[in-house]
Amino acid sequence: MNRRHFLALSSAASVSALAASTSGSTLHIATNTYPWGTFAKRDGQSFKLHSDEALAAIASCGIQGYEPAITSVAEFEGLGGRLKAHGLEMRSLYVNSTLHEDAQAAESIGSVTAIAQRAAELGCKIIVTNPSPLKWGGTESKTDAQLETQARALDTLGAALLKLGISLAYHNHDMELRNGAREFHHMLTATNAENVKFCLDAHWVFRGCGDSQVALFDALELHGSRIVELHLRQSAGGVWTEVFTGQGDIDYPRLVTWLQKHSLKPHLVLEQAVEKGSPHTMDAVKAHQQSQENTRVVFATL
Repeated sequence: MNRRHFLALSSAASVSALAASTSGSTLHIATNTYPWGTFAKRDGQSFKLHSDEALAAIASCGIQGYEPAITSVAEFEGLGGRLKAHGLEMRSLYVNSTLHEDAQAAESIGSVTAIAQRAAELGCKIIVTNPSPLKWGGTESKTDAQLETQARALDTLGAALLKLGISLAYHNHDMELRNGAREFHHMLTATNAENVKFCLDAHWVFRGCGDSQVALFDALELHGSRIVELHLRQSAGGVWTEVFTGQGDIDYPRLVTWLQKHSLKPHLVLEQAVEKGSPHTMDAVKAHQQSQENTRVVFATL
């Protein structure tokens, strides 16, 4: 991204922030960094996490929140100032953890807790974690003993973060839904509901259960009371769309109705990534601008 493009985005971000402040809109919408990386890769570009250029692009879309993927405390250097400069809040962040073996779990709990201490200084209230699989992209599943170890560690981590005023939100991908979804369900039944909340990514549940909306809404009935955050992604015919909309494979208006019925107002985070087969009609900024506009319509009643 060249300097002229960066300055144009910064100006657009200021206009977007002014429009939001004068419109009376109170619906806060954030974005995770993952989708921006997928758009950049598709377009043969790079996306530098936490950079001025990245934050300017995000703010120019009318998005108010930034959910970064953080791997170390060092990544917070200067981040607070850059967020403030672009009018963005960091109400949540995403961090991986390895919790299925005792030795690794102890190290991971220490690392995430250290990240949480710095994040709290920047106003972060939710830390989303997806406990790592045995191997990313692998087909081997954890043993029952490893799942029990992981659940205990997840609960311990959640209790530690709660002391910092931060909620720990469990996040899953499709692999946790294998084998009768035993990993997914165990993380949300063997942990204390006060210590471990739930970041619902409706599409990963949908895909992990064989593209089943029945399974998605059953998961809501079982674990929905823990939801504190939503990762928002839509697909059509099982393939991720370029822009988030309410209608597609996932019936988001029905999901909103369910949330209203249970008096839940989760943190909304766009994660409308692209994959092989996704439409290719616009760049990341345009896609996210349309996604946040559609999100405000779909979730207006919240």
